Amino acid sequence: MEFVMNGRPPVEIDTSRPHPARMYDWYLGGRDNYPVDEAMGKQMLALDPRVPVMARVNRAFMHRTTRWLAENGVRQFLDVGTGIPTEPNLHQIAQRVAPDAAVVYCDNDPIVLAHAAALLLGTPEGRTEYLQADVRSQDAVIEGARKVLDFDRPVALSLIALLHFVPDEDGANALVQRLMSELPSGSHLVVSHATADFTPEESKAATEKLKAAGVTLALRSRDEFARFFDGLELGEPGVEVPHKWHPELGEPVPGQDDGVIPGYGAVGRKP
Repeated sequence: MEFVMNGRPPVEIDTSRPHPARMYDWYLGGRDNYPVDEAMGKQMLALDPRVPVMARVNRAFMHRTTRWLAENGVRQFLDVGTGIPTEPNLHQIAQRVAPDAAVVYCDNDPIVLAHAAALLLGTPEGRTEYLQADVRSQDAVIEGARKVLDFDRPVALSLIALLHFVPDEDGANALVQRLMSELPSGSHLVVSHATADFTPEESKAATEKLKAAGVTLALRSRDEFARFFDGLELGEPGVEVPHKWHPELGEPVPGQDDGVIPGYGAVGRKP
């Protein structure tokens, strides 16, 4: 399937196998997904019917961290692994607090590119841009972001529900360190990540089903997750399940307290 947007060349959408971004969209009740995504999503729900709650909790974590950063003076955001637009988007949260905030979205998924126009409707005072690049190509991400963001001033690097799709053999820790190495003192790293710590049997089954469909899932333990923040100053409350990270900054997600949320979230500051 091909899409054309704003005179760009057509982009090819592979609808023969599920894609994490489209499955996430399905969990959130969106319409930018295909039967193959819904079918795999239903298999995940059969293993744990709370998956849509987990998706909404993850989204709410992004809202609260962005609000917290903007309220604490951060005016530049680099969101890698953006996913399909779902309002409110990161730039809307940031620019409500700071209308002059600059946001660069980055994703490698063609379907996100096809909907990128929805990510570019920011405030007149601020700036919002979309970059088509893969997180594994850090030079391309950095080069593109530099065209919009001032790397002499703090930047918040947001990696929301992304790194559990990057296995260790692809250098997940190294790519985070590389991106953060380009950002100045006072910059922040925001990460949310799925884990098997609380639901080992269900997580093993989910990993195997996704692998059979061509999707790699690298579920990490609390200690493995914390390594992404090596050399950074963890903000309170440190590594926490996502819905318990500064819950006062947003509304609770219905159902978030009805069972375990198998994930971690944290924000770290570069000294």
